[in-house]
Amino acid sequence: MKPIRAIFVAAALVAALPGVASAQRGQDSLGADWRARQDQARGGVQSGRLVPLSRVIEQISRRTPGRVLDAGLEGRNYRVRWATTDGRRIDFIVDAETGQILSAN
Repeated sequence: MKPIRAIFVAAALVAALPGVASAQRGQDSLGADWRARQDQARGGVQSGRLVPLSRVIEQISRRTPGRVLDAGLEGRNYRVRWATTDGRRIDFIVDAETGQILSAN
């Protein structure tokens, strides 16, 4: 991925996460332990154990046009809540170690 595109993808992800704005108001839409999970995901990516979430989001966007509603690590999987261009919401469950999409509901 080109560096400038990676920056735009990261910025879009942050802007699309509803938890960012609500956390600033003292609410946690992603759950009380989202910061710990975020640190766990970051450490896993840095150590090479986990696929970067940005790569997972790119894969989903190629498969299903739309945008991220929120995303995070849940156990050994990423959950990516996705809004399609036709207005549907899909929850993708993705193996965080391999990047394989396990389910899309």
